Amino acid sequence: MDRPLLYLDVDGPLNPYAAKPERRPAGYTTHRMKPQGWLAQHPGRPAAYVKPLRVWLNPDHGRQLLELDTLFDLVWATTWVGEANTYIAPVLGLPELPVVEWPRSPVTGLSGVAPEPGVFWKTPRLVEHAAGRPFAWVDDEIGTADQQFVATHHPNSALLHRVDPRLGLREPDFATLAAFARTTGRAG
Repeated sequence: MDRPLLYLDVDGPLNPYAAKPERRPAGYTTHRMKPQGWLAQHPGRPAAYVKPLRVWLNPDHGRQLLELDTLFDLVWATTWVGEANTYIAPVLGLPELPVVEWPRSPVTGLSGVAPEPGVFWKTPRLVEHAAGRPFAWVDDEIGTADQQFVATHHPNSALLHRVDPRLGLREPDFATLAAFARTTGRAG
């Protein structure tokens, strides 16, 4: 059996964007970035005139994720797509990671999949991407409908772990992920 996958979202788990703007969380550093996804939100404005996106990252998360890399296959599952490797990974000291691509469709939008009511648009694509492998997923938009969708459509174990976007990943989150990996799939 394959090792479990760990799907990583950026905004929320790694970048606690919902924290009070004047109160950067302890351990985080401020970075100003202009990824293409951010620039696309400012159509018609030259990149030089777009105010950079403020991103808070905790450099210690890199070490903690590398420790989890002994238990999981790490995969970006973020709207940053490949730009997570360009902007986020170097700050955290992570190697280039595989990326879940989000197909676009005029009907279904970014995911390319029309989710069931209440199901986050990423959920069906991650179940499809996992292709039956056990997986854990950290995101700030996971809810009960996502848990039910995965339980119904995914034949293996899965941990959908919601992270508070005001706090980001914390020690108990890393412990929960490690415990899941040790009890499912093949670690190491």
